[in-house]
Amino acid sequence: MSELRPSEMELYKLWLENATEDPDLIEELRSVEGDDEAIKDRFYRDLEFGTGGLRGVIGAGTYRLNIYTIRRATQGLADYVNEAYPGQDNAVAIAYDSRIKSDLFSKEAARVLAGNGIKAYIYSELMPTPMLSWAVRTLHCKAGIVCTASHNPSKYNGYKAYGSDGCQMTIEAADTVLGKINATPMFGGAKLVGFEEGLASGMIEYISQDVITAYLDEVQKQQIHPEVCAASGLKVVYTPLNGTGNKPVRAILKRIGVNDVTVVPEQENPDGHFPTCPFPNPEIKEALHLGLELCKTVKPDLLLATDPDCDRVGIAVPDKDGNYVLFSGNEVGAMLLEYICKERIKLGTMPERPVAVKSIVSTAIADAIAADYGVEMRNVLTGFKFIGEQIGYLEAAGEANRYIFGFEESYGYLAGSYVRDKDAVVGSMMICEMAAYYRSIGVSLLDAREAMYKKYGNYVHTVESFVCEGAAGMAEMAKIMGDLHENPPKEIAGFKVVALADYLKKTDTDLVTGESKGIDLPKSDVLKFTLDNKATVIIRPSGTEPKIKAYYTTIAAVREDAVELGQKIAKEFKASLGF
Repeated sequence: MSELRPSEMELYKLWLENATEDPDLIEELRSVEGDDEAIKDRFYRDLEFGTGGLRGVIGAGTYRLNIYTIRRATQGLADYVNEAYPGQDNAVAIAYDSRIKSDLFSKEAARVLAGNGIKAYIYSELMPTPMLSWAVRTLHCKAGIVCTASHNPSKYNGYKAYGSDGCQMTIEAADTVLGKINATPMFGGAKLVGFEEGLASGMIEYISQDVITAYLDEVQKQQIHPEVCAASGLKVVYTPLNGTGNKPVRAILKRIGVNDVTVVPEQENPDGHFPTCPFPNPEIKEALHLGLELCKTVKPDLLLATDPDCDRVGIAVPDKDGNYVLFSGNEVGAMLLEYICKERIKLGTMPERPVAVKSIVSTAIADAIAADYGVEMRNVLTGFKFIGEQIGYLEAAGEANRYIFGFEESYGYLAGSYVRDKDAVVGSMMICEMAAYYRSIGVSLLDAREAMYKKYGNYVHTVESFVCEGAAGMAEMAKIMGDLHENPPKEIAGFKVVALADYLKKTDTDLVTGESKGIDLPKSDVLKFTLDNKATVIIRPSGTEPKIKAYYTTIAAVREDAVELGQKIAKEFKASLGF
């Protein structure tokens, strides 16, 4: 048992005395009385506010998400906005998903903003995260907040902060907000008005249906072949995984003529407990179990699954035997890029000097595709805000139309520059259009994927996560990453490391020649090892969850060989880390 510091016990007592507005918190605090480990876990640190905002377990304490940590964070954000934009009619947009207490947390944020003289625009019902980015830009807000924990298990919630450009907050802005949060007392430090009082005064306003309709209009404009879906007879099974996608995804599919949509009934309505899906993540096959079961009877051309805040989408398609095959985010991203390039060039709608953007951990086959079609591929750090940032650079130069597509391997896609975040609504639409188009020329998505690999090579990607829970886990994460930066391996699974990119030191070194060049990206705790067989291993700590993530890429003439090689590298690299 770890020793309980007096400061943690003092905080525990302080919360027992002051956290009285939410009976759930007092009940929880009383339930852990005398349990030093449980108290320590709730109070040994604060939730860390970074470029992803806050994310944590819902509950009592400084290391939990609750109305007090939400208020304190929002006070810090309000102080930042008022200082950055003095004397202006400042406004902030707010959205929330289906998670436990998301609606409560969003209203608490609105109360604090109004209490600081900042107008709060808030959606009247749960909405996808990309619609927060849309609201920020459309309503000319100085910042945005969305209460979501994306695809995490139900015990988590989060608070993501956005800048005036509709991107997640920059590192510099987040650091400023963090300083202001730290200067705010947990109890009594936030200025508040009543929610109804804020509505009556106009300092809190519900976002109108016009804004929602305009968003769907912009999504629909991203079509390449507007006529193809209605003529295709495409049949779809869809699951919103008890999240926010149900209304907007079905609305956009109806608009483009995909009318044969069957929704997984158990996962149709919002439910933050995710009763049929403990891990509501379209990357995980288990999350799609009910959808895949429904496919056996409905026999659709496509299964779509969006995560709870509807910024990511996964798919499955039937093979010749009627079994449904899952596609990875890398595969869908690369296929969409190829489809967009090929068809826009054919139609004469491709802009001059087109630009695509992806994260450094996403598939390198996309670089080959981009080069083949004369598209500039920009590789950025993990986090869709960095893709949004590139769109912003193009927009500032009056060249936003050059951006054609961006994606991350974690099932996030964006066609169009109307928002600055990954968007599963446009992703779902573009996937359906791609499937309908290929169907119209007698090609299945499996055929199209095989043709892509035949043309560009068999790239196989594997992602592995090493969970590090609690205080001890966080320390272990820091130790592992620190050791790798200072003593990087010279070989992995028997293959020599021939190049090392250290994104924290911002150096990319050819270990054969000794030549080193700088990395023109912000510092980030990421390492990339290139092996002498052209395989790569990338490792980084997650920015939103207590885990380290490793990304493996292998390339071979025969796909099975690439798969086997990837398994070998992953197994031995994992063992070298002590997992």
